[in-house]
Amino acid sequence: MQTDYINLIEPTPKLHSKKCKLISFFVRIFLQFTTLTASLVAWYLYDYFIAFFTLILTFIIMGIVRSKIRNSVIPPNQREYQYNDQGIADWFTARELCFEAEEDRE
Repeated sequence: MQTDYINLIEPTPKLHSKKCKLISFFVRIFLQFTTLTASLVAWYLYDYFIAFFTLILTFIIMGIVRSKIRNSVIPPNQREYQYNDQGIADWFTARELCFEAEEDRE
């Protein structure tokens, strides 16, 4: 008899207070728009050549930051699933910055 069990996945935490939702929103904006903002600032201050390399560099740096945040808060058996920036921001806010979601779960 085959005993393959599907590991139960923990759902993305729901944030209830406005403070935690606002923090999650700012983390999501940081993850989504830092690359573009840094490139536009470099283009405005210097030129398009430096802006292009700033775009490449910040794309790599934000990928590293995103993966570090993702791997530090998402449970190990769920890391193979794809999460968007909103999901990563919700996990990070619930696990590291706001502890209200854990109190509601218990």
